[in-house]
Amino acid sequence: MNQLHIPRLKHTDAGHFFLIAGPCVVESEALCLEVAATLSDLSDRLRIPLIFKASYRKANRSRLDSFTGIGDEAGLEILRKVSHTFDIPVITDIHTDEEAALAARYVDVLQIPAFLCRQTSLLVAAADTGKVVNVKKGQFLSPEAMRYAIDKIIQSGNNRVLLTERGTTFGYQDLVVDFRGIPVMQALGAPVVLDCTHSLQQPNQASGVTGGRPALIETIAKAGIAVGADGLFIETHPRPAEAKSDGANMLPLNQLEGLLERLLRIHEAVHLTANTAKSH
Repeated sequence: MNQLHIPRLKHTDAGHFFLIAGPCVVESEALCLEVAATLSDLSDRLRIPLIFKASYRKANRSRLDSFTGIGDEAGLEILRKVSHTFDIPVITDIHTDEEAALAARYVDVLQIPAFLCRQTSLLVAAADTGKVVNVKKGQFLSPEAMRYAIDKIIQSGNNRVLLTERGTTFGYQDLVVDFRGIPVMQALGAPVVLDCTHSLQQPNQASGVTGGRPALIETIAKAGIAVGADGLFIETHPRPAEAKSDGANMLPLNQLEGLLERLLRIHEAVHLTANTAKSH
């Protein structure tokens, strides 16, 4: 596995995949603390390194009346409280050059949305903060093309990069995951995360609200672990039907523990098989 160095990331000695998880957006302090408490407990019991995720602002929405956030400073303060309360690193999206320096004061990892992964000035601004930068692969790009996103960050003096696979456009209203892309991007020298929830989005619906196929989250996650993804990205919510963003493809929080337990068994089997093959 490519090395991952994030302050306060626990259980890295366990040899398991790491988890980026949380609600899609900061809806309230109460929600974020509720989800973070469950995730932190699971992380400690299962020894899975955890990064808490929530967007303090949603900039890419289909409709003008879609929820975008509770306010930048308010959302970022909640992320800081989650981090301090549970002693875990946090990650959030940024969308403009100016947001990079602002968000970096509150979070450990800056995430570049897939639609913006070619935005040079945004990548450079994120790199300049010195924070870990997670770049989501554009739905319109090949895995090989992510070399240039990495290069922009490293050439700006920051070699702390993650890449995330989140599906490739497949017609107008669907995405497909090409699992060959995970080892291809790992060969570029960065840890690779599989986004198990956004990969199941059904964008561009006539209603203006993105759809999803959450029943397939476990299928996508199992395949990702089987092919050696370094980490998994899973948006989760205690009540997805009430979520203010991406409820159609989030995993119910009460289903996460069982899923992680099954994924750990697959992870152990894959590594046992690999080690046995090496010994012969």
